[in-house]
Amino acid sequence: MLNFSKLRIRFAAVAFLAMALCPLPAHAASKEIIELQTQVQQLLDMVQRLQSTLDTRLGVVQHLAEQTADDANKMTATVNALQQKINAQNDAGNGKLDTLSGQVQSLNDSVDELKSRIAKLDKTVQDMQTQLQTLQSPPLGAAPSALPPGSAAPPDAAPGTPSAAPLTAAPAVNSAPPLKETFQAGLRDYNAAKYDVAASEFQDVIHYYPLDDLAGSAQFYLGDIAYRRGKYSDAIKNFNAVLEGFPGNSKAPAAQLRKGMALLQLKDKRDAGIHELRLLIQRHPQSPEAAQARAKLNALGVKSSTAPAR
Repeated sequence: MLNFSKLRIRFAAVAFLAMALCPLPAHAASKEIIELQTQVQQLLDMVQRLQSTLDTRLGVVQHLAEQTADDANKMTATVNALQQKINAQNDAGNGKLDTLSGQVQSLNDSVDELKSRIAKLDKTVQDMQTQLQTLQSPPLGAAPSALPPGSAAPPDAAPGTPSAAPLTAAPAVNSAPPLKETFQAGLRDYNAAKYDVAASEFQDVIHYYPLDDLAGSAQFYLGDIAYRRGKYSDAIKNFNAVLEGFPGNSKAPAAQLRKGMALLQLKDKRDAGIHELRLLIQRHPQSPEAAQARAKLNALGVKSSTAPAR
């Protein structure tokens, strides 16, 4: 910036130098000196006003620069906060999407189980009738008794004569919990994320009704509970039990999808997981689980097609 003090000194020096170099008559010296001094003073006043103006404008410029810097900092902070908010919203959206997908899957599971119960109703009634007839029928090869039920054999009966055993013993009471109620209770606790209670109820279904189709569905939910808890090896065992023991179960596609996902979670089982997802697509190409398997394979950068399923 220009040094105005030095400028004033230079103007003063020039003025005095002009006065010294210009010889003036004696009678006019006083008048000319006064005029020169007046001009120098005017010049100095102009320099001072110029300096004051420049200082004022420089202050304004500095203020504007500081205000601009503050605005830039505020804008940067706003952009950072907005970016963090967007990231948080994205994370929350992904979590809500996962929750919604789980709820839709649970709804589909409930519908499937309802269809399965309706389909199994006649079979259950027939099984109960068969069991009742078995309990009421006499043992194979047993001789019919000639005495009324509850009568004792005569004391003088000959050895080897069949005695009429009293038939007063009641059939053993079945201590197994009701199948459908137990399964539905497990499903409700599963949807409510009460996994310990749900696992116990599903295990009761498998224990007391191992051949029923609902046992396959219960096996699937045990695997899914293990999957949600990060116990991928246990989950794979349960999904294999569904695929091997209940291949026609409505949960078979979902079990194969979950099995593939669990294998992918195990770092050394990536190829096996990819194979399982491809197998699901081949066996159930139009199912929602096949669509999820294709999306997962695309995300991994892997083709969904492979050799035909065996």
